[in-house]
Amino acid sequence: MNIIGYIKKINGPVVEIKGLNNIHMMEVVEVSDERVIGEVVRIIGDKDTAVVQVYEDTTGLKPGAPVYGSGMPMSVELGPGLTGNIFDGIQRPLLTIETLSGNYIKRGVRCPSLDRSRKYEFIPALTTGMKVKGGEILGSVQETELLSHRILVPPTASGIIKQIAPQGDYGVESVLAVLDGGTELKMYHRWPIRKPRPVGKRLPFDRPLITGQRVIDTLFPIALGGTATVPGGFGTGKTIVQHQLAKYAQADVIVYIGCGERGNELTDILLNFPKLLDPASGKPLMQRTIIIANTSNMPVAAREASIYTGVTIAEYYRDMGYNVAVMADSTSRWAEALRELSGRMEEIPAEEGFPAYLPTRLAEFYERAGYAATLSGGNGSVTIIGAVSPPGGDFSEPVTQHSKRFIRCFWALDRQLANARHYPSISWTESYSEYLEEMSVWWGKNVSEEWFDLRSRIMALLQSESRLQNVIKLVGPEALPESQRFILEVCALFKNAFLQQSAYDSVDAYSSTTKQVRMLRLILKYYEAGAALLKKGVPLARLKKVKVYSELLRMKFSISNEEIGKFDLLEEQLGKSLAKMEIMYK
Repeated sequence: MNIIGYIKKINGPVVEIKGLNNIHMMEVVEVSDERVIGEVVRIIGDKDTAVVQVYEDTTGLKPGAPVYGSGMPMSVELGPGLTGNIFDGIQRPLLTIETLSGNYIKRGVRCPSLDRSRKYEFIPALTTGMKVKGGEILGSVQETELLSHRILVPPTASGIIKQIAPQGDYGVESVLAVLDGGTELKMYHRWPIRKPRPVGKRLPFDRPLITGQRVIDTLFPIALGGTATVPGGFGTGKTIVQHQLAKYAQADVIVYIGCGERGNELTDILLNFPKLLDPASGKPLMQRTIIIANTSNMPVAAREASIYTGVTIAEYYRDMGYNVAVMADSTSRWAEALRELSGRMEEIPAEEGFPAYLPTRLAEFYERAGYAATLSGGNGSVTIIGAVSPPGGDFSEPVTQHSKRFIRCFWALDRQLANARHYPSISWTESYSEYLEEMSVWWGKNVSEEWFDLRSRIMALLQSESRLQNVIKLVGPEALPESQRFILEVCALFKNAFLQQSAYDSVDAYSSTTKQVRMLRLILKYYEAGAALLKKGVPLARLKKVKVYSELLRMKFSISNEEIGKFDLLEEQLGKSLAKMEIMYK
């Protein structure tokens, strides 16, 4: 590395350098002889000054120290060894750093992101003389028991294969192929984190990301390759929702970005994730999970970069033809890092002190989601689910409002539900999904043609119940006719038997799509038959005492995903009980 300047001024993580020599915007630099990593974010030409945001602690640095340039933008290494690993915001492997510097990250510690000593069995997919272009699959290695890692030709490379390695064990630095012109292809390549990876073409959304969480899949579904945000105040369960999605969402790869979260929360993730088993295979969940850990006490500049590091890794696995789910927890802490860096660079603030370019940065982040035809000839997707932590639970603050402009699925968390221990605490009155029209086609073809109709009917009941609750606050429930009180009872049954879901129960933690439809159909059948009986004079108290009512409450625990036939028996019992009641009151 060559010296490109000298420290002029230090303001927290922001360092000004002078005496510029062949410097570039967004170039990675090393500050002082301690080689502290930073990135050039501004060049002031007429003053011969540049601004660097530093990704490590700047305590002890002093003016006049040299700054070394790399000539490259901030990039990540993409290759085997990503899955099952834990990185910080700039892709330094934390488990490797622990062996080098102990429990605390020493300033200037350096180590490669991918393990150079590990060997993988490479199986070539191409032969000598074949013409290749960027994004094609060169071969594959078995990265973990759950994931076959497809070695990709870098998007910027193309040519005719002059030489390719035979099947055998190789390290990530091994040259696997040589193209005409002398271009060497290794098992890994680098890619700038702020530059989206290219795809063949964007594809329309045609299927949901099935999560097994009933309130999401049935009421507010998200498309495979879609975007969602989970806003909620402290203690409302944002992290719980993302943990459940990471465990049960039908994605091939999970990228979890702990961006500026409290250390105890990330410690819980780091300790528990390796112990979790993948429900589909029974293998450790970490075999298809990548964790970006950037706690709130780490430098803010690295927090700002962690979002891009995570989504770039997700795009890499998408280019292999996999479906990837990105959990960003939380984008509010990321926005706060932007605000702090912007303030230190003396930029003019916008609302609540956030920089004026906050909406642009949010748009650029969520735009990197999508379902696409890859350059390798397959299809892959990146689904982004970002948590938002509005101060005081105020959804009118800038991060929440700007996020709503760029996402199509909004899962608002409700503090009253969380206080009542109703999880997931997703509000059915404030949440929405704009993917309903596209997803109803998939549900109709693959699960049940009546799904959209059932969902519409239960949502209409919930809206009626919300209006009735406002009336009750004024006159009390006794003033309502029995038909309206029955709506309240059915909605209470729906909330307790359907929307509330236990993450700790082996049967209830995950609900298949078929189970969700059958549960919803039974609850609506109870409502429609009960409403008809009320018109015939059957008292409401009698309807609540029907024997099968308790079975409806317990069906989420008593009927597993493999015992769908039991719903037929339950539906038959419900029909007989209500028919018997009708005869009694004729």
